[in-house]
Amino acid sequence: MNYSSKQISARLLGALTFIIAMLMQNFVQAGNEVNVYSARHYDTDMALYEQFTERTGITVNLIEGGSDALIERIVNEGEFSPADMLITVDAGRIWRAQEKGIFQAVESTTMSERVPANLRNADGYWYGLSKRARVIVFNKERGLPIEVKRYEDLASPALKGLVCMRTSSNIYNLSLMSALIESSDEVAAQAWATGVVNNFARSPQGNDTAQLKAIAAGECGVTIANTYYIGRILGSKKAQDKAIAANLGVIFPNQDDRGSHINISGAGITKYAPNKDNAVLFLEYLTSDFAQKLFAEGNNEYPVWGAASGPVATLGRFKEDALDVQVLGQRQAEAVRVYDRSGWQ
Repeated sequence: MNYSSKQISARLLGALTFIIAMLMQNFVQAGNEVNVYSARHYDTDMALYEQFTERTGITVNLIEGGSDALIERIVNEGEFSPADMLITVDAGRIWRAQEKGIFQAVESTTMSERVPANLRNADGYWYGLSKRARVIVFNKERGLPIEVKRYEDLASPALKGLVCMRTSSNIYNLSLMSALIESSDEVAAQAWATGVVNNFARSPQGNDTAQLKAIAAGECGVTIANTYYIGRILGSKKAQDKAIAANLGVIFPNQDDRGSHINISGAGITKYAPNKDNAVLFLEYLTSDFAQKLFAEGNNEYPVWGAASGPVATLGRFKEDALDVQVLGQRQAEAVRVYDRSGWQ
């Protein structure tokens, strides 16, 4: 078959364009950067990024936002997304991200060795980076009319008019309810939620810090809060925070059975990550000794491996629920139904 000079030129141009595109793709993948979309808004995380750049020469480009907004952004950007990694808080949220198909599986011996199996996706789509426990907090001066040792005790009629809580739509409460459903069944969880609602001192409102302040002020007798909120108050040098801390008693629930509810901050490598190799290096770095220590001491979290340190360490050692945290996402729909039926706003 004979080709005209124009046809030959067109074919050569097409081939050249393809080669250039492939070279550009390789160039982007070999870039000296990693693009991180993060729902963690903590100043101490900046120290993590700076230290990583100092160690590797790889620049961390950060975009911050709410978890749901970042997930939708990555979905909408599709294969053109510049995101290499999504970091978010709560296993329920990272499970939502996985359901949206925005992650790719990553095999890493380092991550498998450092992150316990129940705190990571079995296929490598995401990994836990830090932990927090959801504990029972009460007013020490006021005390409680009964001995409280389990989450289930908060539904006791003896606590009527004493319980303060966040709204049921809060992701931390959704994850806790998911764990309660998994540990028993939906019927038992429904009975618990109804009992807690009957014990409310006020309508659900505010964040965990607001609950702790209400407990310390005597507006309520007992609540549930994440340990890193307590750690912030314990580690504060402000006189008003010291006064709050002095009035807070902390109970790690269910120590005689399954253990206290655990949740995570976690991260996954995005499906179309242009800097995948750099992202894997960064992911592994976030479980390094330096990073884990900073998670613990800088933001009052528990490391996913190694000993606790900082203010939360003063709360003492405790038994953790070994539940696979993926369940916290998988049971979300059931958790919403239970809360709705109980009248928990």
